Amino acid sequence: MSETVHTGISENSIGAISYLTLIPAIVFLAIAPYNRSANTRFHSWQSIIISATAFLANTVLSVVMQNTSILSPRIFLSLSGLVGIAYVVTIIWCAVRALNGKHFKLPFVGDWAERQANR
Repeated sequence: MSETVHTGISENSIGAISYLTLIPAIVFLAIAPYNRSANTRFHSWQSIIISATAFLANTVLSVVMQNTSILSPRIFLSLSGLVGIAYVVTIIWCAVRALNGKHFKLPFVGDWAERQANR
């Protein structure tokens, strides 16, 4: 599935680094030789999708809270906190799996990330 990339850092480490923030994921997709590896592209795309999903979930919660009286601030903070915790746990889980050389696909987003990586 992946090609060998010779950059002085292992491909597993590059995959794990792509989960740190959006910046490494975007950099790895944009710059050669990283963007030549299907494994690196997969982890980068999966990281971007996870980050975008967490951002959108918090944005929707914020808009709903500001425009309706359905969510009290306490409930909003609880839901927003749960989204944040789920995001951090997911990112750590994926980074550790990538560091160990495992090609772990998350439900819903993993297949899409794999299709993008193999384009």
